[in-house]
Amino acid sequence: MEEEGNQIIFILFSGAFLAALMATFVVSMVILHRQRQVHNKQKMDQIKAEYEKTILNIENEIQQDTLKHIGRELHDNIGQLLSLSKLYLASSKPEKQAEGRQLINQIITEVRGLSKTLNLDWVESISLEEFISQQLDKIKSTGFCEVVFNREDENWELDKDQKLVLIRVIQECLNNAIKHASPNLIKILMEKQEGERAIRISDDGIGFDTSLSSQGSGMTNLRKRMETIGGNFQITSSPGQGTDIILSLPI
Repeated sequence: MEEEGNQIIFILFSGAFLAALMATFVVSMVILHRQRQVHNKQKMDQIKAEYEKTILNIENEIQQDTLKHIGRELHDNIGQLLSLSKLYLASSKPEKQAEGRQLINQIITEVRGLSKTLNLDWVESISLEEFISQQLDKIKSTGFCEVVFNREDENWELDKDQKLVLIRVIQECLNNAIKHASPNLIKILMEKQEGERAIRISDDGIGFDTSLSSQGSGMTNLRKRMETIGGNFQITSSPGQGTDIILSLPI
């Protein structure tokens, strides 16, 4: 009888121990799950903050470039037109006064055009294809080098932030080619591959060693910017072999 009592006590004690162990395990899993939720939330908040910071920086950079462009236009173009129109309107000859009035109309048109670039509404009004074509046309018009632009007929559907980042990254890639590569040809290809869109920017310039720290920091910045919109940045280059850059974005 005493032995049976000891067995019952042992069974009860074992059951209580197992129940406590199970409860401890469940509580530990709940705490671990909660910690993971908090960590994931913090990580998502950090990614969101970095994304918003990147977009803001890019908007500020483009606005600064726009203001510099407007400053040059006001000084070199509109300022000259105003001086000419002042001279013509001060003339006693009717034909000169008529030319002065025509210049005033031209100035009004130029100022209206500049006013549209003071904000970023132009980003929504222009397609990425049109932007790339304009940039390459500007390079070609200077006589710096030849350009080639190949693209599919279908326009890419991008939201404003994606287009903003791509515009800035493409600008930086072209600026780097102009400043450092000394190319005879700059070529851009827009294509759709399996599950993604890709923009390939190539030049036949002097190339460079991508492992050098002086080049690495700039490339890292461009890579991070692409990552903020879920894209990738790949670069291949070596001295004397030109540079090939691929910007890819999932569809």
